[in-house]
Amino acid sequence: MGQGDAPERTRRALAAAFDPVFYRTVYDDIARSGADPFRHYAETGWREGRDPAPWFSTRAYLERRPDVSGSDPFSHYLDRGWREGAEPAPSRHRERFLERSGAPVRAPAVALDAGEPQGPAVAPVDPDLPEGLTRESARELVAAAFDRAHYLSAYPDIAAAGVDPLDHYLTAGRREGRDPRPDFNAADYLEVNPDVAASGVDPFLHWRVAGQAEGRPLRFELGFRGRIVAGLTPLSERQEAAARAAADLPAGPARGLSPLSVKGRGGGLHLTFSHDDYTARVGGAQLCLQTEAAGLAGRGIDHLHLFPVAPWPTLRPAGSRAAVGVVWNGRTLGGFAAADIRRAVKARAARSPGGVTFAIHSLLGHEIGETLDVLAAAGARRGLFWMHDFAGLCAGYHLMRDEARDCGAPPAGSAACRICVFGPGRDLHLSAHRRLFETLDLTLVAPSQAALDVWNAAPDAPQAQRQVVHPHARLAPTGRRAEGDPEAPLAVAFLGMPSAYKGWPVFTDLAHRFRDDPRYRFVRLGSAAAPGAPADHIDVSVTADNPHAMRQALETAGIDVAVLWSLCRETFSFAAYEAAAAGAAILTGPDSGNIAAFTRAGGHGLVLPDESALFAQFESGAVRYLSRASRNPDICDITYSGMSVDLLEALS
Repeated sequence: MGQGDAPERTRRALAAAFDPVFYRTVYDDIARSGADPFRHYAETGWREGRDPAPWFSTRAYLERRPDVSGSDPFSHYLDRGWREGAEPAPSRHRERFLERSGAPVRAPAVALDAGEPQGPAVAPVDPDLPEGLTRESARELVAAAFDRAHYLSAYPDIAAAGVDPLDHYLTAGRREGRDPRPDFNAADYLEVNPDVAASGVDPFLHWRVAGQAEGRPLRFELGFRGRIVAGLTPLSERQEAAARAAADLPAGPARGLSPLSVKGRGGGLHLTFSHDDYTARVGGAQLCLQTEAAGLAGRGIDHLHLFPVAPWPTLRPAGSRAAVGVVWNGRTLGGFAAADIRRAVKARAARSPGGVTFAIHSLLGHEIGETLDVLAAAGARRGLFWMHDFAGLCAGYHLMRDEARDCGAPPAGSAACRICVFGPGRDLHLSAHRRLFETLDLTLVAPSQAALDVWNAAPDAPQAQRQVVHPHARLAPTGRRAEGDPEAPLAVAFLGMPSAYKGWPVFTDLAHRFRDDPRYRFVRLGSAAAPGAPADHIDVSVTADNPHAMRQALETAGIDVAVLWSLCRETFSFAAYEAAAAGAAILTGPDSGNIAAFTRAGGHGLVLPDESALFAQFESGAVRYLSRASRNPDICDITYSGMSVDLLEALS
């Protein structure tokens, strides 16, 4: 690389390593101003002592390297400091950022000379070597057991940076807590082998030198559900963290609500409530609101959407204060005090000749008294309550005991409820929703009969004036049939968000176990690459403007089987409809709610009794009978509902 390329090379590295989410999160003035975080840091931020990422302290670096004074320390570190052995200190804002985001903090893999032949830039092994090992022999031991494919799959930033995965693991990855292979986790190994932790020896090197031969356990064999329970944070701590985050995001001035005072669409006013800004997030509930918003615009109805600016894990307790976000006719106005919103809504409703309607999609992060006050100011009492989840029954809105297993909403106060991490929050949710249903004239809208059955079976469920099942979508046959190559590997896919309650750990285990089996090919379709599974990634983002993106991607990729192993009772599942419409068979378990009901009713695949039965299908090869070539299934279109817009006449 020529000398003249150095400035551009450094700028690219700086842009790759800079963390804009961290910068906006910890520097409220940047978030409020709307300034571009990277440009601000590059032009003035470093001079002001601001930190570019949670793992890098600008001031600490300058204290350690006074020779860098007058230059951007982050650029210096990325360009040459790391080669000289400089060790960055974490930002003093790191813990606050972690509380808000819950994200792991890792120094990104940035190689300024990526692609140029060069040896390891830093000595690959430190003094934490087991006795008798040289750096060279340690490298050989690690290399023999290191899983390159896993490392690149699990850590997309390494693959994107173009660095050698083994070099990265030895120089940085092991210190950052990255795993060298899918069955080894350093933290688990140290926890189950405390003598190794006390010795200070690198855990993976210890395992290679002695632990493997001694038959040392790699981890407590709890299974992924056990690991979920072991890592639980008490509900009170989550609420406290949310309160701190909300305190750092104060309400804006009331004049920011001025768009509500100008002439609108003229056809009435519709209020919606949910847990986030549907215009800025991707997901099933967000797609529902995007669809609803488009239908309202088409009818000339003004749309006011309210959401918590700072996300909360539960309803917000009475007496707590937090800014409420406002979206007006598709435009996000910011966060405001509930009293200011109430006054603006009252004035707007008075000028809405078409009347006022409302739909509650989620109340997570809302305070029930504020919600009722806003609706009273609008003169709205009759509306819709959508059952996208079961927050109306419990703070654990997926009805999963300790986020690991289906609980079925046992009686509040029962032993089964008290032992759960969500038990302390259940009274808050039940009492608040009872107050809501008693004060308002609500129609409970379930997107599936399976969801409504769960609600009605719960002994403490609030009672609505009316109940209706209104599916988010339906299949429409096209007359076409899927075709496939009977000799090709079975294409097995995971769809959407890689979270535990969606069954990501089960798919990950499946992909790892059969990764080298030529009978199968594993694929993950979603909006961003996800670590953990040796699966090809197909980038797919479903929006109101492109609602068929997932179905089309599944058909184009020739997916045979979709593993939809949701651990919770899904109230609907767009993924199930998308898979069936594209001709993919569904594999699911008994606790998946409407996924299981939809699969059984339409003959769209198999509902298996447990994970062992799932793995047995692949071990025996029986699952190959679900291939597109064997089944020759129908290809369908998906017809989406208009959400609340379909039900407005019933409210008038």
